[in-house]
Amino acid sequence: MSKILPDKKISAIIQARIGSTRLPAKVLKNLCGKPILWHVWNRLKQARNIDEIIIATTTLPEDDDIQFFCEQNGILFSRGSSDDVLSRYYDAAKKFHADIIIRITADCPLIDPLVVDNTIALFASQNCDYASNCIKRTFPRGFDTEVFSFSVLEKTFHEAKEKPEREHVTPYIYNHPEIFSIGSYTNSVDWSYHRWTVDTPEDFKLIEEIYNSLYNHEQYFEFDDILKLFSDRPELFYINHEIEQKKLGE
Repeated sequence: MSKILPDKKISAIIQARIGSTRLPAKVLKNLCGKPILWHVWNRLKQARNIDEIIIATTTLPEDDDIQFFCEQNGILFSRGSSDDVLSRYYDAAKKFHADIIIRITADCPLIDPLVVDNTIALFASQNCDYASNCIKRTFPRGFDTEVFSFSVLEKTFHEAKEKPEREHVTPYIYNHPEIFSIGSYTNSVDWSYHRWTVDTPEDFKLIEEIYNSLYNHEQYFEFDDILKLFSDRPELFYINHEIEQKKLGE
């Protein structure tokens, strides 16, 4: 069980679907012999304070492939709404009796387990309703980690009404600091200008370069390893630096 909150079940829920508009089926694209989704799951397994990892996909027939992937790899999964991702999260958390939820998206194959653990630690130490490293961005995009309790998720599930609030799970929480206490985990150095997520072919090309340079089967590579690679090969930054992040509601 969790070392920080031993009396709470901490569940990381990865939202994943085949239907991506800018790079279809990206979560199952091959990276060093494994799907992107496998790498997200495998890196999260290194976090010390996560008790279980659940993949939350949709009930659309195209996402049968994600269910098959989970079954083949012995990964917990839940299926729910394709549009109302908030309800999909709520159903998954309720199904597996999660006390604390870590929200991760499946397009982040460089997710850092230490950053995840530190965000959980901030959540615990501040006793807040919601903690993340996205309120004030200092980490690369692709390290996004959000932590909240099941009770906060349940309240949000019942009260959030706007479409972006249902599609993106947490906007209702962080846009209402008068209702919820918010904790922000920041880094001492601002690395937020890096884009290490996968949403376009350019993004995937960069991640592929990183994996081909650093990945081995014995030990996961760390944040500092990636930074050193960029220091040695500064041209990597320009592979996807012109890609703009999609806005809420897009």
